[in-house]
Amino acid sequence: MKVVILGGGRVGNAMALDLAQDPQFKVTVADNDSGRLSLFPKDSQISLISQDLVDNQKLQKLVKNYDMVINALPGFMGFAAFQNVITAGVDIVDIAFFPEDPFVLQELAVRNNVSALMDCGVAPGMSNLLLGYAASRLEEISDVKIYVGGLPRVREWPYEYKAVFSPIDVIEEYTRPARYLRFGQVVTEPALSGREFLDFKEVGTLEAFNTDGLRTLLKTISCPNMIEKTMRYPGHVEKIMLLRETGFFEQTPLEINGIKIRPLDLTARLLFPMWEMKPGDEDVTVMRIIIEGRKAEKNIRYEYDLVDRFDPIKRTTSMARTTGYTATMVIRLLAAGLWKEKGVFSPEFLGRKKECVHFIFKGLEERGIFYRESVTEI
Repeated sequence: MKVVILGGGRVGNAMALDLAQDPQFKVTVADNDSGRLSLFPKDSQISLISQDLVDNQKLQKLVKNYDMVINALPGFMGFAAFQNVITAGVDIVDIAFFPEDPFVLQELAVRNNVSALMDCGVAPGMSNLLLGYAASRLEEISDVKIYVGGLPRVREWPYEYKAVFSPIDVIEEYTRPARYLRFGQVVTEPALSGREFLDFKEVGTLEAFNTDGLRTLLKTISCPNMIEKTMRYPGHVEKIMLLRETGFFEQTPLEINGIKIRPLDLTARLLFPMWEMKPGDEDVTVMRIIIEGRKAEKNIRYEYDLVDRFDPIKRTTSMARTTGYTATMVIRLLAAGLWKEKGVFSPEFLGRKKECVHFIFKGLEERGIFYRESVTEI
């Protein structure tokens, strides 16, 4: 079965190497950056294509040569690629996390007989799947809280942060207004608001803040109170808010000495080298999901916890593992025929099918990624 991965960054690299170990797949990676492609092992049996992935016609022509596609492009390129693959009539698993509404492509996907599974990462991704799984076992849900963070193992001043995925998407998290549900109503607040502190035995105290991570869950899960927060080491938010409120993330050009420049471009040029994961850097992914509801006249709480660390043997970041291996397990799920429905779907739909959840759990556990579940009566 031929699979092409669009985007050969850190997560794309991890996904390609994982699928290449499976004899049922022939793997290709496409990227317009030959430097990224040069990082792939020469003996990995992975085909590499250097190509512009923005041109719609070229992209559609490329993906028609494959059975399945993984979209691992940055968010600002994600929706166009998602639409082009569906137009080409090829099944797709997406981790681009684009801001557009994917369900506007539902009719196109059904008409072209495509299974389009989006947001198949860690959060969004496994957070959605686990919520869908809990929802399938409860009669009603009253409260959902999702906390997730990708962090460097070693804290270094001033930001105590490393970008474990596309840095421009990190800045998007800090600027896009955060939507959540309170008493059945959608509430919108600035990103970085709603700060609180959570303790984890493995990593200590973390600072959680509002981000726009619920995405499809706002439409697909019936629950009056639902919120998603990103976590960083304490003190990070104050520094990012200072940059944002001063205008460092603005996209309107400023003229300085006759030269026009977007503040965001300057900020990115300064921040990204500081946030870059360098050789020897290690990361940790932390997630906690709390779901409360009722079943058989009892109040039930499901809690899922994840603490995953950098793989020192494969030299794979935890974020690449937890994001990428979720996507590769969804590819295997499609290949195994466990999901045959056509249209656009997010992971909470997979979570409603026990056999899909167990299939993904088993594959992740084989790769050393464990989601601990606890169920209590409250």
